[in-house]
Amino acid sequence: MTTTQGTEQGTEYDVVVAGAGPVGLFLAGELRLGGALRVLVVERLPEVDETIKAGWINHPSAVALNRRGLLPELAAVREAVQERLRAFQDLKDGDGDDDGDGDRDGGGGGTNQRPRIAGHFAGIMLDPELFDASGPEWADADPAAGHGLLMPQAELERALGRWAERLGVEVRRGVELTGFTEEADGVAVQLDGRTVRAGWLVGCDGGRSTVRRLAGFAFPGTAPEITGYQALVELSGAERLKAGWNTTDVGTYVHGPFPGRILTVEFDSPPADRYAPVTAEELEASLRRVSGVPEVRVTGVRTATRFTDNARQATEYRRGRVLLAGDAAHVHSPFGGQGLNLGLGDALNLGWKLAAVVGGRAPESLLDTYTAERHPIGAWVLDWTRAQIALMRPDRHARALRRVVEDLAGSGAGTTYLVNRISGVWQRYDLPGSHPLTGASAPDLPLSDGTRLGEHLRTGRPLLLDLTGSPAPDTLTAPYADRLTVLTTACPTRPTLKALLVRPDGFVAWAADTDGEEKADEDGLAAALEHWVGRSGAGARALTRG
Repeated sequence: MTTTQGTEQGTEYDVVVAGAGPVGLFLAGELRLGGALRVLVVERLPEVDETIKAGWINHPSAVALNRRGLLPELAAVREAVQERLRAFQDLKDGDGDDDGDGDRDGGGGGTNQRPRIAGHFAGIMLDPELFDASGPEWADADPAAGHGLLMPQAELERALGRWAERLGVEVRRGVELTGFTEEADGVAVQLDGRTVRAGWLVGCDGGRSTVRRLAGFAFPGTAPEITGYQALVELSGAERLKAGWNTTDVGTYVHGPFPGRILTVEFDSPPADRYAPVTAEELEASLRRVSGVPEVRVTGVRTATRFTDNARQATEYRRGRVLLAGDAAHVHSPFGGQGLNLGLGDALNLGWKLAAVVGGRAPESLLDTYTAERHPIGAWVLDWTRAQIALMRPDRHARALRRVVEDLAGSGAGTTYLVNRISGVWQRYDLPGSHPLTGASAPDLPLSDGTRLGEHLRTGRPLLLDLTGSPAPDTLTAPYADRLTVLTTACPTRPTLKALLVRPDGFVAWAADTDGEEKADEDGLAAALEHWVGRSGAGARALTRG
């Protein structure tokens, strides 16, 4: 077996990623940015899956994509989505905002502006006029990311595929992972009868993950109660269907915000076979039952899928040399649009850490921080979706509770709380250090040279930002010169902020203010550099990018 320079002895790849959805492709790109030399992504589907799935990326996901320079490439897709929104709105009554989402252009707002998509909680629509964006969560937020962006999952997958290809990731479609054997120094992966050896294997292969099953990850949670459908269809007799989210005595249905898009939820039982082909007759029967509109007909199906509220989470995201990310690590109902975003956050967190371990710059124990940091956010998402299911049930107790939540959501404080949670702007990690910014996503500070902080994170390298003109001693930073970007500048909006150490994923690992004690600041920075930036000198493998 040939050995590629930079990979572990006897291996063909540093990492094999199972699954070429958005999570797997984003992870592969992050691995390459972090220095992993040979990354293979395998996908059983021969083409991008066009099935209607997630359609919205939240604030942290939009920030991550912008920091990698990907948002400009997605601008045309966003404009096409806006046109589809306007077409549906015009079709309904021409007022420009009939789908109930409070959005007139389909985009997110900038820093300290009301988001033009306020969203919903369990189908309870949130009024953007009630949202207060003056809280600290939105201070120095990335203006390009706004509150979030409408983005069909298939289009995002295509963009991430092009990005991964530019970075040198090898992607094989129409190839299925059928098994693997973990060894002391790697993983032997079976791909349609051929075996390849890799240092690490990451399962990004969805809710029915083969990697998770074969590796023996525990996957506890709650069983499904509902049958849901989401589809793009051709309709007739739909004049009496109300636009937006609607609750009835049977369940919930959604019409829009695009022409032909429908969603239904019934609470009688989960489907007998979730993965059987979805027929027009099946969709039509569900839509009639839930909406109470007997004349509506589904005359054609462009794309359709079933879903349930099955909510499960792996107890750990790593077992030896096998790791999980995205739906392979956690599944839940789609309400609130959290699943895709949760998976992108997993990939952003794991990619640079695994690359540092592959490159010998960090011990394997760094990977323990992956589960420690991402598992709590995953658990929150599962409960967030469970709460929405509880409010959507058609029984009298749930409807009584729903009326209470509607009252709360109709207040400024209630809307602001819900929008902040839906947007993901609250997410942070419990990292060592007492500074308020430590563990948070780095603020997108405007810098004196006319740039913003996020622009300096495109390369995926950790960044030490000095804002006082008194850089850290060379004795601290010199050992990391091959992997650390040091930028000395100023920030007019944060005159008391002295310095930030930003991890490759954009989260603040260490911060100091100008009124701090110099020795304590240096000690804190030294510890953060050693922990997050990695081994120095001979302890690290020389890295090159092809």
